[in-house]
Parts: sequence; C-alpha cells; structure tokens
Amino acid sequence: MAISYDLDMATAMSAAEVAGALCEVGRSAGLFDAAASAELILGEGVVTTGGTWIRAGEPRLDGLPRSWDPVVGDLGITTTVWAFFRLGRGTPSPTQQDDMIRLVDGLLGRVRGDAVLHFQSEQIWLLRRGDGLSLSDDDDLWRPHRLAAVAHPYRRASLAFSGEEGERDR
Repeated sequence: MAISYDLDMATAMSAAEVAGALCEVGRSAGLFDAAASAELILGEGVVTTGGTWIRAGEPRLDGLPRSWDPVVGDLGITTTVWAFFRLGRGTPSPTQQDDMIRLVDGLLGRVRGDAVLHFQSEQIWLLRRGDGLSLSDDDDLWRPHRLAAVAHPYRRASLAFSGEEGERDR
C-alpha cells in the first residue's frame, strides 16, 4: 500500500492558482524539473526529483460540505483546494517527507487560508488557522531538521482527529 498525505486548504485561490504556486515552490527548491507545470499538477500529477507523486485539485461535491470527513467534522475546514502527496518506492520515506515539508511550507507562504496536512485522515502533521500555524508535538514527525525547515512562526500542539488519542486543537 502506498504511503500518502493530504493537504486540505480552505482558500479564496483557485486550484489553478495553488498549482501554479506549488510549481514555483517546487522549482525554486530544486524538487521539480523544467517539465513540471500547473496543468500537469492539476492533471496527471508530477513526480519530484525524490520520487514523490503530487497532484492538486478541487473537491467534486458541488460545494457541499462533507460532514463525514474529519477535516470538516473535527476541524471545521471545508476544503476548497487539495494537494495529494504519494511517496515513491525508490527513495527512503523520511527523505520524501522532508521534501513534502519543504513544499508545504513554501506553499503556505503563498496561499492564504486555513490548511491541514495529514496522513490519510489519521494523523495531523500541521494545522493552520488564519495566520496561526501549529505543528504536531510528535517529535517523531517533527525532528529538529524538519522544524528548522519551517520558515513561518509556529507553535507545537497536540493535534488529532476525534478518532485518535489526544486532544483536538480547536
């Protein structure tokens, strides 16, 4: 089974604008080659130099909130744009996770609004509400080199969906 992560965002930007911003971040970080484009990110997706497949888009539910989705039900975030990160098999997962953090951090600097990065609706890595960024207090996820890669002010917090142990950050 592939390891994948979701970045759900509630933003006024369109999926095309977010994909363009993601493309800029990936190129400047050296993670995307010259062929990467916003159109590819929105379509078949792009693969980073480290092997992570990335795709972005908008939910296809006619704008109706998905109350069964823990992002909506637990966090109150109605996703308008999402990005999907599937780790490849050729590069160690921690390296690809580091790349994912670099991409997400850069994207958060360009895209306003609420956002949550999570592992398959089970484990929250980060949560942004307005301008406040919270990173999970799980030191196994946020090793010192990953914390150092985050360019934005943040606080550490216990972040969990209601089906997980721990408290929710509301």
